[in-house]
Amino acid sequence: MAAKNSQRVSVVTGAAGFLGSHLSDRLLAEGHRVIAIDNLVTGNTANIGHLAGNENFQFIKHNVSNFIFLPDEKIDYVFHFASPASPIDYLELPIPTLKVGALGTHNTLGLAKDKNAAFILASTSEVYGDPLEHPQKEDYWGNVNPIGPRGVYDEAKRYGEAMTMAYHRYHRVDTRIVRIFNTYGPRMRLRDGRVVPAFIGQALNGQPLTVFGDGSQTRSFCYVSDLIDGIFKLAMSDFHEPVNLGNPREMTIKQFADEIVRITEAKSAIEYKPLPIDDPRVRQPDISRAKKVLGWEPRVDFDEGIKATIEYFRQSLASQR
Repeated sequence: MAAKNSQRVSVVTGAAGFLGSHLSDRLLAEGHRVIAIDNLVTGNTANIGHLAGNENFQFIKHNVSNFIFLPDEKIDYVFHFASPASPIDYLELPIPTLKVGALGTHNTLGLAKDKNAAFILASTSEVYGDPLEHPQKEDYWGNVNPIGPRGVYDEAKRYGEAMTMAYHRYHRVDTRIVRIFNTYGPRMRLRDGRVVPAFIGQALNGQPLTVFGDGSQTRSFCYVSDLIDGIFKLAMSDFHEPVNLGNPREMTIKQFADEIVRITEAKSAIEYKPLPIDDPRVRQPDISRAKKVLGWEPRVDFDEGIKATIEYFRQSLASQR
């Protein structure tokens, strides 16, 4: 174990969430001490329960939209991953979503500036909105409806990116921006409204799979371990422009539904419902920058990742019965 004074220390906001908990695991495995912050609005302590008693892991229940007070800590990295991230969450929590994108980003950037720490912002492919460019490159400015129902999340993340770059240019804070595309894996919430847990939960319960629109809209699904590997590599780099992280393997929602039925061996039918407002028609990352700058690309194939995710949900449902 590294000596305490030489050990790298990382703050992770949103640490009890899906991505934040996996990121905490990776940082601990890399020898970091992790200060985990979450207000548990959408996070769950079950995601970090296995870390209880780990002397290198500290959990603080706190809303980062309020001032963050860590006076005596040496901090090397600040990972800002706190935010409602699924449509159900940010439609139910529109103002907290805007606040954590604005005030939360401001507070965590201030913490990084004060501690002379590197800052890593979890942004999203949603900054591209309903894109008119396909696949999406980092230099594409997006097609976002700022006053639509999804605008609270899209614009919070776009504002967060703008503030991150302002702190980098004006205060010389060492910043990174990761634009995260659709990611799946264990620890997702079963009823968070995203397509992966929705379809898996419906299939395992013998219910019809709900497809919005005609199912021709596309998504690209990246397994969580691949994504976390890319985030860690970005954090350890000195690259300051946004970087797309995701799996370029694109499929339609209808194809994805068919795959879930096939792998779960469910008897579920497909049920079609109207497409939500501003739902993106296409979503596929161009990961040329990640390959060039980080030497990163996803390695877990779809069948392997989705089977591990299905097994996680199968066990979760069994424990609830």
